[in-house]
Amino acid sequence: MTSIARNGIRRHELTDEQWELIEELFPENAHRGGQWKDHRTMVNAMLWWLRTGAPWRDLPERYGPWKSVYDRFDRWSKDGTFDRIIERLQVHLDEEGNIDWDLFCVDGTSIRASRAAAGAAKKGAPNQKKNPKITRWVAQEADSPARSIWLLAAKAYR
Repeated sequence: MTSIARNGIRRHELTDEQWELIEELFPENAHRGGQWKDHRTMVNAMLWWLRTGAPWRDLPERYGPWKSVYDRFDRWSKDGTFDRIIERLQVHLDEEGNIDWDLFCVDGTSIRASRAAAGAAKKGAPNQKKNPKITRWVAQEADSPARSIWLLAAKAYR
C-alpha cells in the first residue's frame, strides 16, 4: 500500500502552501560549482526521519543519499536555518491568532528522573551498603544549584 495521499503528497511531506511559508529562508544555490539537491526534497526527507525515528541509513531512496540529507540537517541546525523557520512559523501562527504564548514553551526541567538516576539501588541488586549522601542528595553534594521545586522541598523537609 502506498503512502501517497489523494492529493499526491506523501505523509510527512510539506504541502505547497506550507513550503511557500518557508521557501525563502533557505540558502540559494551558488552560480558556480556543484548545485545542491532541491531544498524541499531535503526538508521532506528530514521530516520523514524526524517523524519515523528511523536511522538515517533507512531513509527511502526517493530522498537521495542519506548522508546528503544528514549533512544538510547538520549544517542547517548549526547555521540557524531551523531557528529562522521556527520564528517564521511562530509569527505566522501569531498573526492568525493561533498561538498562546503562555502555553507555547515546554519546560524540560519538570521531567523527573528515575530513582536509579540519582544513585538508588536497582531492583533485584544485591544488598549493598548505602550512603545516604550519595543516594538521596546527589545534586546537592555535586554543588549544583536547585533547579526544581522538588529539590527545594526535599531540602526543606529532610
